[in-house]
Amino acid sequence: MTLIEYPDRDLMMLALADRIASELADFLRREGRASLCVPGGTTPGPVFDTLSGVDLDWARVAVFLNDERWVPEDHPRSNTRLLRARLLRGRAAAAQLVPLHSPAAVPEDALPDLTAGLLPHLPISVLLLGMGEDMHTASLFPGADHLAAALAPDAPPLMALRAAAAGEPRVTLTAPVLAGAMAIHILITGAAKRAALDRAAHLTPQDAPVKAVLATATVHWAE
Repeated sequence: MTLIEYPDRDLMMLALADRIASELADFLRREGRASLCVPGGTTPGPVFDTLSGVDLDWARVAVFLNDERWVPEDHPRSNTRLLRARLLRGRAAAAQLVPLHSPAAVPEDALPDLTAGLLPHLPISVLLLGMGEDMHTASLFPGADHLAAALAPDAPPLMALRAAAAGEPRVTLTAPVLAGAMAIHILITGAAKRAALDRAAHLTPQDAPVKAVLATATVHWAE
């Protein structure tokens, strides 16, 4: 793990957006295409705001979430809704959104079609993750119903998980897909998450799911 500490959050968000844009540009030059996988929630919003105005060939970039709550896109807790509002606008509106939600009643019914749409964009070129104080990342929550299967080396790319801390059922990318990304960044803020990161280093992925990606990740932290 590489840890970068920043003097303030604004500088961190700008520096991280610049690094992600640079990595995407490199993939576009070398491979003609790139994929960007990002978290939901409000923390990465400033990174998205900056990226949305970057001069990239966004039409050749596939964008998808680490995970999605099983709620309609117009629901206040929809990660897809936030993604459209903060990242997929301006220049980045030309990017291809790979969905992690469908109208199916339960996520299990949608997994075959969602997986088929995701597979052409793997491995992930650039992955941005968050981490909770409970050391979850994506929707890999400690105590989730199928966490062991989602952490296994032979896990399918997408799984449906349920956990008390998650609220709604979730669809999430699994540990091998996340760990297989070509560039991995984890964005955290505050003393509590820094302490959680330090604890995770001494725990198993079952107890600290973020441990599944830490070995090759760059962690970006500001107080």
